[in-house]
Amino acid sequence: MPVHTSESSQGNRGRGIGLGLALGSAVAFGGSGVAAKPLIEAGLDPLHVVWLRVAGAALVMLPLAVRHRRLVRERPALLAGFGLLAVAGVQAFYFASISRIPVGVALLVEYLAPALVLGWVRFVQRRPVTRAAALGVVLAVGGLACVVEVWAGLSFDVLGLLLALGAACCQVGYFVLSDQGGDAGEEAPAPLGVIAYGLLVGALVLTVVARPWGMDWSVLAGTADLDGTAVAASLLLGWIVLIATVVAYMTGVLAVRRLSPQVAGVVACLEAVVATVLAWVLLGEHLSAPQIIGGAVVLCGALIAQTSTPAKTSQTPVDASQAPGEPGAGKGSQKPGERAAGDAERELSGRGTAV
Repeated sequence: MPVHTSESSQGNRGRGIGLGLALGSAVAFGGSGVAAKPLIEAGLDPLHVVWLRVAGAALVMLPLAVRHRRLVRERPALLAGFGLLAVAGVQAFYFASISRIPVGVALLVEYLAPALVLGWVRFVQRRPVTRAAALGVVLAVGGLACVVEVWAGLSFDVLGLLLALGAACCQVGYFVLSDQGGDAGEEAPAPLGVIAYGLLVGALVLTVVARPWGMDWSVLAGTADLDGTAVAASLLLGWIVLIATVVAYMTGVLAVRRLSPQVAGVVACLEAVVATVLAWVLLGEHLSAPQIIGGAVVLCGALIAQTSTPAKTSQTPVDASQAPGEPGAGKGSQKPGERAAGDAERELSGRGTAV
C-alpha cells in the first residue's frame, strides 16, 4: 500500500515557530537601546557599550564555540563572514553613521536591508520575488520612516549616508549568512556554533575599533538612571549581553533557517518599533501619532511578507507503486541520481531562497 504523508500541517507549524522566533529576536534586539542609553548617560562611550555587549556575549557562548570547534576547520569563511558582517560590521558602521547624521535617518537607511535582501534573491540568486514580499518591504520601509520620524532630522551628509548604507549591507550579510547551509539537513553548520564564533570574531574586531582599555570601568560598579529609577549598571549590562545579544542572535539565526532571509528581514523591521515602544514605556520618551501609525504599517508589512515564502519542509519518500495521477507518480522509474536531483530541486523551491 502506498504511504501518503501530509506536509501542510507540519509546514504551517514550522512557519509559526519561525515567525515566533523572528518576533522574539526583534523584541530582544529592540530592547538593547533602553538598557544601553542609561549606561551611556552614566558615562560610558557608546562604542565601549557595544564592545561590552559583544565581548560579554562571546564569553557566554565560549563553551558552545569549544563544542563546535570543528567548524573552524570546515567553515572558516562562514564564521569570519558572520563575525565581520553580522556582528562587527553592523555595529561599527551604524555608530560611525550616527556621528554624522541623525539617528532616525541612520536607522531608516540601515533597515533598507530587507529591500536589499530581495535584490540579492532576485538578481544574484536569480530567483523570482513575489508581490507579497515586495509589498511587505515597501510597507515596512514606509512605516519605519514614520517610526523614526525621518522628516524631523533630514541631513544629507554623503559620508554619513554611505556609512549607514554600509550598516544595511552588513545587515544583509547577517540574513544571508544565517541561512547558509540551512538546506543541508544534518550536514548544515550548527547555528549556535556559527553564532559563537561570529561573536568571537566580532569581539576581536571591535576591540581594535573601541579600544576598551580607555574605558571608565567604575561606571559598571555604580547605578544608572532608568526614567528616575536607579538601576545597577551591571544589571543593565547583563540584559544587553544575555537578552539583547545572545538570545537575540540565537532566535534570529534560527528564524532565518526556518523561514528565509527575505521574510525574516521584514519581520526584523519590528525591532525599531519595539525599541520605540520600550523607550516610551521605560524611558518616558514621547510616542507621537505618526510613530504609532508607522508601527502599525510595519506590522502589516511583516504580516504580508511572511505569506510570500512557504515554510521549509522535508521531502518524505513515497511508495513507487503510486498511480500516475498521485503525487510522486513515476518515481519508481527514475534512476537514483535523477531522483536525488529532483528531491533537491523541490527542497530548494520550497525554501524560497538558497545560499
